[in-house]
Amino acid sequence: MELSEILWLPEPTERVIINTDSTCVCAYSHPVGSLFLLSILNQEKDPLFWNTWAQHTLKNALTLQKLNQNTAKNLILFLGDGMGIPTVTAARILKGQLSGQSGEETQLEMDKFPFVALSKTYNTNAQVADSAGTATAYLCGVKANEGTVGVSAAAVRSQCNTTQGNEVTSILKWAKEAGKSVGIVTTTRVNHATPSAAYAHCVDRDWFSDGEMPAEAVQAGCKDIARQLFENIPNIDVIMGGGRKYMFPKNQSDVEYPGDKKHFGTRKDGRNLVEEWTNRMKNKKAQYVWNKRELLSVNPNNVDYILGLFEPGDLPYNLERNTETDPSLTEMVEVAIKILRKNPRGFYLLVEGERCALAGGRIDHGHHEGKAKQALHEAVEMDRAIGRAGLITSIYDTMTVVTADHSHMFNFGGYTPRGNTIFGLAPMLSDVDQKPFTAILYGNGPGFKVINGLRENVSTLDYQGTNYQAQSAVPLRMETHGGEDVAVFAKGPMAHLLHGVHEQNYIPHVMAYAACIGQNRDHCMSSGGASSLSPALPSLAALLTLTRLLC
Repeated sequence: MELSEILWLPEPTERVIINTDSTCVCAYSHPVGSLFLLSILNQEKDPLFWNTWAQHTLKNALTLQKLNQNTAKNLILFLGDGMGIPTVTAARILKGQLSGQSGEETQLEMDKFPFVALSKTYNTNAQVADSAGTATAYLCGVKANEGTVGVSAAAVRSQCNTTQGNEVTSILKWAKEAGKSVGIVTTTRVNHATPSAAYAHCVDRDWFSDGEMPAEAVQAGCKDIARQLFENIPNIDVIMGGGRKYMFPKNQSDVEYPGDKKHFGTRKDGRNLVEEWTNRMKNKKAQYVWNKRELLSVNPNNVDYILGLFEPGDLPYNLERNTETDPSLTEMVEVAIKILRKNPRGFYLLVEGERCALAGGRIDHGHHEGKAKQALHEAVEMDRAIGRAGLITSIYDTMTVVTADHSHMFNFGGYTPRGNTIFGLAPMLSDVDQKPFTAILYGNGPGFKVINGLRENVSTLDYQGTNYQAQSAVPLRMETHGGEDVAVFAKGPMAHLLHGVHEQNYIPHVMAYAACIGQNRDHCMSSGGASSLSPALPSLAALLTLTRLLC
């Protein structure tokens, strides 16, 4: 087992627990002061190991009785698109196994957050949600219909005339109006469903540019999502992700793939939105970048605004990323925070972790394609970004929330032994068809394969390959979302308000309350800094009104 550090005991002592970054190690101190370590499996046979570990955890938990009620100067939301609880667990095991450990005892960065809740993800018209309606919930504080972003449930998908009057604003806009810097970082297109709910009001998540819109919708005055990125909330401080082709005129070649027509511009209106942004920002400390080299050459002290579009569409999966040209999620997050944190009033940052061969958006895409290895490596990369963000911010004035928009039909089981590779086989054959099966399986998706009327024998395949599609019970070209609750991890000021089981639209209300922005500011004694918040109860009149509505 690899340890991040070994502590030597100066005096003879009884058995102790040594905390490392990912596990606890039981140790003896010999009378001569030397120390030797027992193997994980041997130490786990001793009840003292578990009792001591539990008591240590209890001691840490008791410190949480003193709540952090500071004002949140900064807000960070990490959104693992499609990162259901089975994905979190499998990613934890993978993280440990990548470090040479058995994996189960490993801690993800989000595991270290002191407060955890469950979020109910359904859309107003869907039991199993999509990423657009859920984004409207956790960004705008209002549940909505599937397929729509930044509009209430009164808006109908693809019906342009239901947009006006049904727009809802996001926490990103509330933060900007409060004088904070704001940013969006994603491994998908910047006009994908998740980030677009932060700034757009659109009845169809697929209206990436006017090239994807019906002519009647354009004529009726509806705006495409890429256009709204630059027009609805002027001067978003940080924008990073993919989606370059939606910003350029139709048939204009791409700077990175000039000979590939599928990456040409898509805009029918002839506008060059990147050029427009550059011209508008020319008197500001602003920079446009389109590759990793340009991004990492940025001096955050000299740049106040950055537009980074690193691919024509979504960024590639982290396992397939060109490390010379495409930045990692962690690299984007670090640059973003270093730019945003210069604002004395603080910042709001939305980070979507999902890359696809489709996009921190890519966790989601990996699952849709049945490619569990891609999806789980995306989750581990997002965990690295969470850890990096924690190192360059403070828990005393920064509220960080990690959650998912929805889950997937992904799971793992089969009575696998401790330390079994997460992408490996179950230790038994099926007692029906006498064939092996992998621990990871999908309820539906493209992994359903029958050969000569029988289930495919996975032992004849490279089931640990990067693009292996895990077997599924029901054949579908694309696997579907799952409908169960997802986890919400929280740390920092007022994080204790995220507890129990909540509707998904509760999340931005808590974050806004913690930062004294948005509609609920009566509890704020002072603005900025790390001032304490005084608990505020709704007025008696408001309570009576609510009672009448519910009765």
